[in-house]
Amino acid sequence: MTRILLGLALGCGLFAKGYEAGVDRIDITPEHPIFLSGYASRNHPSTGVRTRLWAKALAIRDERNQGAIIVTTDLIGLPRAITDVVAARLSRDHAIPRTGILFNSSHTHTGPVVRSNLPTMFDLSKDERAQVEEYGRQLTDKLTQVAAAALARMTPAQLSYGAGEAGFAINRRKATDKGYIISTNPEGPMDRSVPVLRVASVATGRTIALLAGYACHNTTLTGEFYELSGDYAGYAQMALEKAHPGATAMFLMLCGADQNPHPRSTVELAEQHGQALADTVNALIKKPMEPVRGPIHTAFEQTRLAFAIHTRETFEKELTAKIPAQVRRAQAMLKRYDEGDPVRETPYPVQAIAFGKSLTILALGGEVVVDYDLRVKKEYAGRNMIVAGYSNDVMCYIPSLRVLKEGGYEASDSMIYYGQPGPFADDVEVRIFDAIHRVMARVSK
Repeated sequence: MTRILLGLALGCGLFAKGYEAGVDRIDITPEHPIFLSGYASRNHPSTGVRTRLWAKALAIRDERNQGAIIVTTDLIGLPRAITDVVAARLSRDHAIPRTGILFNSSHTHTGPVVRSNLPTMFDLSKDERAQVEEYGRQLTDKLTQVAAAALARMTPAQLSYGAGEAGFAINRRKATDKGYIISTNPEGPMDRSVPVLRVASVATGRTIALLAGYACHNTTLTGEFYELSGDYAGYAQMALEKAHPGATAMFLMLCGADQNPHPRSTVELAEQHGQALADTVNALIKKPMEPVRGPIHTAFEQTRLAFAIHTRETFEKELTAKIPAQVRRAQAMLKRYDEGDPVRETPYPVQAIAFGKSLTILALGGEVVVDYDLRVKKEYAGRNMIVAGYSNDVMCYIPSLRVLKEGGYEASDSMIYYGQPGPFADDVEVRIFDAIHRVMARVSK
């Protein structure tokens, strides 16, 4: 296999100035009915395909041959069991460092179950588990293929950045006398900005890729829907590609763990929200955008997040819980106790990709609440920042200290379906921001 080197020394570049970029896509729609992820209420496999699901890859390198690959997917979330394998293959075959490979999931709840993600949500049969495993194997191969294909299509490119706004996201954490519930809270923290990276061919001036992000759960289609689809993010990409023939539209899920689309629960609303997002992008790119310039610097760190103290008795009591997933979580945790290795912490990926001083993409693992996005933008005010969640590994929800103290689904209950032992320790936000500061320092050269 031809090795495409991104790490060559200065002076070995393939062109004099600027960037090269390549983009490609691959269909990752399951071939047969499969359980859809995201809602524990579902009790049978998918009934059809409303929209195809895609993995898309954008490869960019600078004049020093330093670069990055961004891989987006119409999926609930990618676990390390898949992303680590794909990253290792790309490093081996194309000499790409792990620091420069970013995986992101749109978090559609009308996509397939992905192996080792939300492992206690369903009690699948042996055949259903085998189907999920086989899909995971195929997905691993396809993600490798699409990244390699993007690398093979590199051409001189111009990058530009801008940000608009779409208004359908709303905070979903509502305080009641019984605690925080999932509802609509227009007074809660939100970030409705739509950051956009446009990639255009130097030769033709035509758009070859549009990377747009939004901080909102991809859950217009609720648990009663059984057709595979990309939800609003999928419809947005379709609308953009229709408006820009020949371009590849990509969606980056930002810190939308505590944000929901509003209103929701019909296909028409999913299409409407997708069109609203596409309209924001289209209006933005008709105006002058900021040029993206400068050398590419990347950094990746795997820190660790501690869970609150728990004991064996904690999970022995859960064996009689009324929620089936809670019983499955208790059984999994007790098994770890039996093995002498109770779950006390989880690995957590933090990544930064900087294009000189003009743009930085900060990628955080897990389902990240919007507080992290708002704090990053405050701490790094004056810099163009895209703060993505759902990146590289989606192991559970990531609450801020505020959300952790308030409690509710994002802080605690969701851990049942992710097979995690319970809420995080109080230093969760401190640990994550310590890692953020370290990777940001490495790319701020």
